[in-house]
Amino acid sequence: MSKLYFRYGAMNSGKSTHLMQVAYNYEERGMKVLIIKPKTDKKGGNKLVSRLGVERVVDLMISSNDNVYNKIEEFIKQSGDIHCVLVDEVQFLKKHHIDELFELAIVKDIPVICYGLRTDFKMNGFEGSERLLLLAHSIEEMKTICTCGRKAILNGRKINGEYVFEGEQIAIDNVDNVEYESLCGNCYFKYKKEKNL
Repeated sequence: MSKLYFRYGAMNSGKSTHLMQVAYNYEERGMKVLIIKPKTDKKGGNKLVSRLGVERVVDLMISSNDNVYNKIEEFIKQSGDIHCVLVDEVQFLKKHHIDELFELAIVKDIPVICYGLRTDFKMNGFEGSERLLLLAHSIEEMKTICTCGRKAILNGRKINGEYVFEGEQIAIDNVDNVEYESLCGNCYFKYKKEKNL
């Protein structure tokens, strides 16, 4: 039986880069991958964009009402068998999408490897990530460091170079006039205290 994998990490932990490396490894061995991302992720349009400058066109973009299982079945009918499904920015998917990916891994025996954030800039969970933490067969943290050198586990949102701790959950870096920085817990609370929150 194939598995549903969740590989999570703070911003800049190399999630998209790792996904593209996994795709390359499959393809180098003559296997076919299917890459999907949510339409919510406006950065790069129909491409995965790594901070290292590597890009790759995705095969399917998923909207909130789509049935991922059915969309992947349609893709297979049109394009032939696939050996792995790779999902970028999985935190933006809905609970039902994760359930459909879980079913796909088990019923169709296709490994599904999901990459994304665990929490937002307010330390709240994303719907897709929360469901993955409950259903994934394998959960792996991708590590990165804070500017202070400690292990980063949180995401800081900046607007005009200043940390903010209020606002909508979803704002895409380099698209919605925000940027993000991976932070350790100490730095996160230090910056939050400076805002008197």
